Amino acid sequence: MRLVIARCQVDYAGRLSAHLPMAVRLVLVKADGSVSIHADDRAYKPLNWMSPPCRLDEGQAADGRLKWTVRAARTEDTLRIVFAEVLHDSTHELGVDPGLVKDGVERHLQELLADHPGVLGEGLSLVRREYSTAIGPVDLLCRDALGATVAVEIKRRGEIDGVEQLARYLELLGRDPLLAPVRGVLAAQEIKPQARTLAAHRGISCVVVDYDVLRGLDDPALRLF
Repeated sequence: MRLVIARCQVDYAGRLSAHLPMAVRLVLVKADGSVSIHADDRAYKPLNWMSPPCRLDEGQAADGRLKWTVRAARTEDTLRIVFAEVLHDSTHELGVDPGLVKDGVERHLQELLADHPGVLGEGLSLVRREYSTAIGPVDLLCRDALGATVAVEIKRRGEIDGVEQLARYLELLGRDPLLAPVRGVLAAQEIKPQARTLAAHRGISCVVVDYDVLRGLDDPALRLF
């Protein structure tokens, strides 16, 4: 991983256009080729980024300042970073990451829902578990009955951070023309009211799942009450 702290200006052009005026920021270049720009807040979300596959070219702007041009491999999207002053530039080998280790119930929920995606919505079929992205794996990537992409985030307890996490995945996946448009489903044993409100605002569906029913240990049809 390469870490660059610098006064820089950032411009993104493509399906979306965005401009970040000159300021001190952290620029990360990861081993997968992704480039992301961070401010000194919002620990989890970059200000802008380019997902792999992409190519980074270093050159000079018209005024002689260092300029990075990052081009997406499959689209015309371009990220341009002009550096006024580089304060730090270092490269570190992090090695292979073992990945996020979910707790037993959350991991088992993912396995069960992968086997029974129809629980999350009529006509849903599984495409892949742990679908890799530049910011982490999506628990389940599915298709609905119309062939649209559905990203599923699974939690034991659905809270605001789970909604925010899924929203980041949706924003990233939506940039891929092979997947877009993408809608999201937050699946949990319990979903907090605040999370439901935020999910509705973000266009994300919420599904409460019964762990015991999924495991086949509790059949509602056999209950007296």
